[in-house]
Amino acid sequence: MDLDFPGLLVHGTLALDLVGLAVRVAAVIIVPVNRRPTSAMAWLMAIFLIPYIGVIAFLLIGNPKLPEHRRRKQREVNRQILERTKGMDEVPEDDPGPAWLAPVVHMNRQLGAMPIVTGNEAHLIEGYYETLAQMTAAVRAAREYVHCEFYIVSSDRATAPFFAAMEEAVQRGVTVRVLFDHIGSLRAPHYRRTLRHLRRIGVQFRPMLPVQPYRGRYQRPDLRNHRKLLVVDGDVAFLGSLNLIDRSYNKRSNRRRGLQWQELMTRLEGPIVGGVNALFVTDWYAETDETLEGEIDPVDPRLATTSLECQVVPSGPGFDQDNNLKLFCALIYNAQERVSITSPYFVPDESLLAAVTTAAERGLDVELFVSEIGDQPLVFHAQRSYYEALLRAGVRIWQYPAPFILHAKHLTVDADVAVIGSSNMDMRSFGLNMEVSLMVSGSSFSDEMRLVEDHYRSLSTELTLERHQGRSAVSKVVDNLARLTSALQ
Repeated sequence: MDLDFPGLLVHGTLALDLVGLAVRVAAVIIVPVNRRPTSAMAWLMAIFLIPYIGVIAFLLIGNPKLPEHRRRKQREVNRQILERTKGMDEVPEDDPGPAWLAPVVHMNRQLGAMPIVTGNEAHLIEGYYETLAQMTAAVRAAREYVHCEFYIVSSDRATAPFFAAMEEAVQRGVTVRVLFDHIGSLRAPHYRRTLRHLRRIGVQFRPMLPVQPYRGRYQRPDLRNHRKLLVVDGDVAFLGSLNLIDRSYNKRSNRRRGLQWQELMTRLEGPIVGGVNALFVTDWYAETDETLEGEIDPVDPRLATTSLECQVVPSGPGFDQDNNLKLFCALIYNAQERVSITSPYFVPDESLLAAVTTAAERGLDVELFVSEIGDQPLVFHAQRSYYEALLRAGVRIWQYPAPFILHAKHLTVDADVAVIGSSNMDMRSFGLNMEVSLMVSGSSFSDEMRLVEDHYRSLSTELTLERHQGRSAVSKVVDNLARLTSALQ
């Protein structure tokens, strides 16, 4: 029997065309559901232009939320926090902060459950090794427990004193618990050695958001826990941008380029430590199913003797809303005089870009601190694609000098409101990473933050519109192409 190869080819091509058409029609129906228009358009372009690869990519990384069982745990803990903090959710009438702060506090409470509490002490630590030294000293003084949670935990020469302090604490009978992001730490050098070290010293540890399908643990692989915090005995906490690793991140390419990470952390005492600890307890429960009874109860702020107000704002794919993005936009729109932003990866969505440029166009003093060079090429180029719009609106852009990577993440508004934490101002931190931000109301803390910003400014070079437009045509094309990929969430 003779085979009609031309006919088979025609029928095969027609079948593929029909499948492709069905995929595109299904994508138009499925992709936009509960997704930003820019993100939906980026996914649809990928699926329409490269349908089979685009569909596979969408199935792997198209869902920007954690599995339902993890989100259910988050809602359960939120209910507990709301119940246990009744009466702590209102800004006092005699509050010295700005009049517009109360609605922002209410929004944070509605989205992330955490109340604002007064009576805190908060001080910034700008030095990388000074931060490690202060955290090590706190662990050495621990009596009951140490809760350590970082995106990257690595056993190396810089962190050796901290690991030694944890070992000594365990030997004294202190409970030491460590959480680290599975992929974030796995990608860092010496991962296996770090696990062996943790086992040897006897701490309890778990990888966060593990991607281990052979063990039944899987979610979208680029949903990560990016938080960085340390709590000791409920008395002192540290929070900010630093990872528990050497300043070079131990990578040969970084050392070859001489790269050094510049961070900013804050040391906290007072009732807010209970809020930071509640976040650790939540993440521990999510990873282990173990509830740490009694360790989520807040300290009554009415017993406080100082007036510094703080509110923990958790965010990430475990929540229904973009808590950190809404916080940043609300603060910037309420600003009356000035806004200062520090973000190593500034890739805003439309709402944040509009907030920042509108603030400058309202006549406010708006500035952005970024690195002169980047450690992540795709993000670095995407970030540069926004500079022209910012500069034309009147935003001043300061570039922190090489070989340093300005990795600190903070925001100050007017004279007495500031935010510090783990969250970058990019679409990854808004939708894909679990982050923690701390909003602080009080001139003493803002004054410290202004000194840090002054230090950045003294070292940095201001980017002008003329200089930015003078970059090569190739760079402009790469910048704009990288910008398109930032919306694939």
